[in-house]
Amino acid sequence: MKSENKILKVFLCLLIVLSTRVNAKEIINIKPTNGDVTTLVRNAIENTKDKDIKLVFEKGTYQFLPDYAKEQFSFVTNHGNGLKKIIFLFQDLNSVEIEGNGSEFIFHGHTAPFQFLNCNHISVKNITIDWDVPFSFQGDVTATNSEEKWIEIKPYTKGYSWKLQRGRIYFPNIDNFHFASLGSTLTFDKDTKQVAYGALDFSLRPSKVEKRPNGILRIYDEHIRKYPEVGVVIHSKGPHEENRYAPAFQTKNSSNAVFDNVTIHHALGMGFLFERTDGIQILNSGIYIKEGSDRAISTIADATHFANCKGGVLIENCRFEGMLDDGTNVHGTYVEVNKIINKNTVRVLLKHFEQTGFEFAGKGDEVWFIKTPNPDRGEVAVVSNVKYVNEYYSDITFSKEVPSDLKTGDILENKTWNPVFTMRGCTIRDHRARNIIIKTPLKIIIEDNDLSSMMSSIMLRGESYFWYESGSVEDVVIRNNRFKHVAYGGASEHAVLKVSPRLGKTFNQSALYDRNIVFENNTIETFDNRIIWADRLDGLIVKGNTIKQTTTEKPQFPNAPLFELINCNNVEITKNRYEGNVTNYFKVDKTSAKTLKVKRNKGFKYKK
Repeated sequence: MKSENKILKVFLCLLIVLSTRVNAKEIINIKPTNGDVTTLVRNAIENTKDKDIKLVFEKGTYQFLPDYAKEQFSFVTNHGNGLKKIIFLFQDLNSVEIEGNGSEFIFHGHTAPFQFLNCNHISVKNITIDWDVPFSFQGDVTATNSEEKWIEIKPYTKGYSWKLQRGRIYFPNIDNFHFASLGSTLTFDKDTKQVAYGALDFSLRPSKVEKRPNGILRIYDEHIRKYPEVGVVIHSKGPHEENRYAPAFQTKNSSNAVFDNVTIHHALGMGFLFERTDGIQILNSGIYIKEGSDRAISTIADATHFANCKGGVLIENCRFEGMLDDGTNVHGTYVEVNKIINKNTVRVLLKHFEQTGFEFAGKGDEVWFIKTPNPDRGEVAVVSNVKYVNEYYSDITFSKEVPSDLKTGDILENKTWNPVFTMRGCTIRDHRARNIIIKTPLKIIIEDNDLSSMMSSIMLRGESYFWYESGSVEDVVIRNNRFKHVAYGGASEHAVLKVSPRLGKTFNQSALYDRNIVFENNTIETFDNRIIWADRLDGLIVKGNTIKQTTTEKPQFPNAPLFELINCNNVEITKNRYEGNVTNYFKVDKTSAKTLKVKRNKGFKYKK
């Protein structure tokens, strides 16, 4: 009888993947099993004969190792391009559905969990993603010495992977991989897991590391800008050029993507990355540290990131915490005119090292020409052909002649691939950088969210150099949000709302750039002064907001104003209420003062 039961058990394990067809859709049912499930999932996907598939996972825990993953070269914007080990690769499908039924997916080592490439309908529901061992090195700071240039830490060991060898820390020390140095480093409050007050980003490249008594490591580095406080948690993620392997979910050249009740506790890059995707919803989902974990961070980079997407982008009822970059970043991409080949064709260059290989434009796209020194979007032309030269250069041919005054060094922006963006009912906090950084000329609505940020909570910043993330906004509503404890990092000054284009030297640095922003009926409770900081903005209404200065921290910039306006036009500040001790309410230059209207506010006044 025992022998028969054993045979039956083995037989059932071999049948953990079952495939059926319902209404011309192939449904693949997957059951939990011990060990690596990568091969089973890969075979199930690769052997499907339909363009419409659905994977249904029976509730359980599934482990995925990179050993037998699909290997494919991938261009991954804002990450490192290269050969990726992909667990779930969906390519050229009409529809893909994944029903997790509350399952937990545990990944190991260098893996790219999900890629959706050229898929028309995507639905992912009810799964949680984590790594067995994070790509992190962290410890508690026990002592510092700025004269001798060292810090002492007690590194975490249980659940982490690292070793000390010949005066050097090797981490994550997984599958024969380790980073060249500790690299990008940040400190966190041990109790709240919030980025430590006044913390700075810095890079740790120790000259040597010594083992001390009681499990302590002494790290020598003469380039530390600011020594952390004793008692904080210090976290390193490797050098900037190496530490973004892949997002948990990459969706590219696709449409109609819905992620519902998806939780990400760790990823080797961003949580959700979308490139040239039409129509996106992230609902009832989260990126945050698992309950009870001693980890300081969730994802290595942004929670969500959207590059040259279009249609509607909706993020609703989500929770983003602990990531090492923005809560969301929405942007297009500027490319630089490298060469004018003929009257209809230009060669363009992708400028940032993490944008190489990005598809800036395709046939039928409309493109704006932006000619220095004027940053305004100029003439529009339709793309008739794109010739890929290499990962840096492409030749774009238009259906009509390019402007006669177009020159090398000017930039192009894709008009077609811009989304309408809505975020509501979300909580974003306890992470590096900004809650929301956004650039799209179409409608933006940010409402009913709870926001707390290390840097500016909401930043509107098109950049025609370094990141080359386009572009200016033209229709923004920020209403009924609750901002609490904002801009507590120590790198530089920030604000609750900061509008600050960053344009190259060849552009007019005083020309208006962003337009038409409404900031109304928000509640702000924070310790520092800056609320609105706007530069080169045409059209701003600040109305009906309640601002309360707290005593949770000492102001880092006590002389900063509540409102600062630089080269702005048509700003109205009305019916707001302020409670606090700031007396430096306004800093307004002559240009902005000409059209500024301030009336019916309580707790502060504007003196011309």
